[in-house]
Parts: sequence; structure tokens; C-alpha cells
Amino acid sequence: MSIFRTLSLAAALFAAPSAWAETATVAGGCFWCVEADFESVQGVGDAVSGFAGGTTPDPEYGNSGDHLEAVTIPFDEDVISYRQILDLFFRSIDPLDAGGQFCDRGIEYTTAVFVDGPEQRAVAEAAKADAEAALGQTIVTPILDAGEFYPVGAYHQDYYKSDDRLAFSSVGLAVPKKVAYKRYRDGCGRDARVREVWGDAAPFAG
Repeated sequence: MSIFRTLSLAAALFAAPSAWAETATVAGGCFWCVEADFESVQGVGDAVSGFAGGTTPDPEYGNSGDHLEAVTIPFDEDVISYRQILDLFFRSIDPLDAGGQFCDRGIEYTTAVFVDGPEQRAVAEAAKADAEAALGQTIVTPILDAGEFYPVGAYHQDYYKSDDRLAFSSVGLAVPKKVAYKRYRDGCGRDARVREVWGDAAPFAG
């Protein structure tokens, strides 16, 4: 990823309007899906997909080492609270799966909440405890101290709504990324499994 692309993504994240002064950072499997879910929420700004939680320097898509796919979610706390963001998050994933999410397996697709300081940690621990009580099962999603967040390249930002065409050489066709995303999400079984775990409490599983 070029230095100019890195800087532009960082600017989008850190020079956001004052309304988006608060942020939540979570890992919920495929970052395309987490970004799509939360950008549909009132009071949430332009989410940024990337990597967090590991020690591998300069992670990239397909070469992220020990990092998790993560999303930083800016939000207006006058509209939605950090706790509400986390309640939605826990109910948008399979928090019982320690090996990945849905069809995506491996550490990069595991779940986590990354907290910035003791106040966020207290809220996150309470949200996790309430989610455990609601399920009556142990949630494996850890609450971790936030470290450096690495935005992924522009190709993967807003993938779920992009009209840019993605070539499929095996069938000789090119479809928009947003179409490929929908096929991936359906084929991976994300919404079906979230509905199985959470039932009517699942906020995004249509």
C-alpha cells in the first residue's frame, strides 16, 4: 500500500467531523461485513476496515500475520452510546466460536473488542456479561487493550457498496464488488448462523 493511500485512510479516520469524536474498534470476522452492518446504524459515521491486535509489522490483506480483521467505528454519542454499539456488535457475530467466523477460519477472522482505557473496558465487560446471560453460554470474544490500528488498502474500504467491477475469469463475467459481497455473505452463512445463535435479537441478519 502506498504511503499516500495510507495517509488518506488515516485522515479519513482521525480527521473526522466532531460529531464522530467517539470510536469503537471491534473484530467480527470479515471486515467487509462488520463495516456494512454498522454503517447502516443511525449515529455511526464512515467505518474504516483494517487490522488490529497483533505484532506483525505492516499487515496487509492476505498477509496479516497474527492480526485480526477489525473495524474502527466512529459514532456520535448524542445519538448512540458505546454500550449500544457493543450490544449490537455481540448480537451481530457468533461469540461462541473461537476458531473464526462462519466459513472463514483462522486467527484473522476471530472476534474481539479493543478498548481504549478503563472506562471503555468496564462498558465492554458489562456488555459481554449481559450477552452471556442472554445466551446462557460462555462467550469466547475477548476484551483486549487497543493497540495500533492499521487501515487496509482502499480496495477493501466500502467493498459492500462499491460499483467497481470485479472480474471472475472462471465464468468470463465481471460483477460489481457489492454483488460479489452479497454472494460471499450469503454463501458464507453469516446471517443464517447469527439468526441461529441470537434469533430475533440479531440486529442485522435479514
